[in-house]
Formats: sequence, C-alpha cells, structure tokens
Amino acid sequence: MSRRSKHRLMNDINVVPYIDVMLVLLIIFMVTAPMINHGQIELPQIGKSLTTPTLPLEIIIKANGDLYLRDRTKTSVEQKLNKTELIETIKQKQSQNLEQAVVIAADKNVRYEEIIKVMDILQQHQVQKVGLLTQQK
Repeated sequence: MSRRSKHRLMNDINVVPYIDVMLVLLIIFMVTAPMINHGQIELPQIGKSLTTPTLPLEIIIKANGDLYLRDRTKTSVEQKLNKTELIETIKQKQSQNLEQAVVIAADKNVRYEEIIKVMDILQQHQVQKVGLLTQQK
C-alpha cells in the first residue's frame, strides 16, 4: 500500500509561488508609481485674428444657364456676366485677397453638367477655394 501512495496524482495546485510573484510585482508598482511623471500637455496657443474673414464670392447659375456674380462685401446685387468676364472678375478679387473663396449657387433645375463646367473653368484658372452653396430644409 505504501507503494501506491507514492504514485498517487496530486490534485492540488501550489499557488504559493504565484502569490510570491504577485507580491513582488505589487511592491514594484507601489514603489515606482509615485516616481512616474504625470503627463502635462503643452497646448498650442492661438492669437486672435486681426483680419475678419472675407465673405465668399457667389457665382449664381440660373435655371436658363445665365451666370451672375454677387459680391456680398460690396453689395448684394447680382451682376450678370459671361464666362470670360466672370473669370477676370474673380482673378481681380483674388489678386487683392489670396484667401478669397468662391461658392457656386445653382438653381435646382440646372443640369449638373453646367455646374461641373463652371467648376472646371475655375480650376483651369487656378481658383483654389471653391464650394457649393446649398439651402437647408
């Protein structure tokens, strides 16, 4: 019988080494936690802009395909122009202000192709800031 007891399987897990390791890790964390430098974020600072943003030039495409230009900085009156006059006027405005934006406001019955043609003409003449004007519901 004594022989059988030597070969008997052990069902218990010895957790003492695991407890020792956990205690050592706990001590290490307790010692190093106060030494950790809590991150301080250096946020960038901005100054107030001295220049007010300019209102964009509005290119209006009517349902019949006519082009109009509205400069809200001067008046809210629409000025009828052809494509070459439109480009010349926009180039003149952008020479005065490099940040001058242009928005296209088209009637909802205008074909999408006409809007793309105007955008293409603006892109060919290096007009950088072009957007589409929409109406909220």
